[in-house]
Amino acid sequence: VQLQASGGGLVQAGGSLVLSCTPSGDIASFDVMAWYRQAPGKARELVATATSGGSTNYADFVKGRFTISRDNVKRTVYLQMNSLKPEDTAVYDCAFKHSGNNHYTFWGSGTLVTVSS
Repeated sequence: VQLQASGGGLVQAGGSLVLSCTPSGDIASFDVMAWYRQAPGKARELVATATSGGSTNYADFVKGRFTISRDNVKRTVYLQMNSLKPEDTAVYDCAFKHSGNNHYTFWGSGTLVTVSS
């Protein structure tokens, strides 16, 4: 089973995109679903997390602009990205894990988001 991230593309600054991440097959429900991103030449950074209990957390650089949500039936996580900035350009990837685990069990294939100025 793999996670398939999709929804990336080219958008102008100020625009919006919605990313989706869904498993290719049946998997159990995971406590934590997350979005990460990695810009060229930079380290991967956590963007947002959503727990099965309904809690969400965001990196400061996306607060107020991005919204993470999840569909527990479909085992899918979404990232609504508004007011995009050129510095949001990166490969975005999703990851699932159970709470208490240090490492994520599943990673997605990544989807490229390019924001032009």
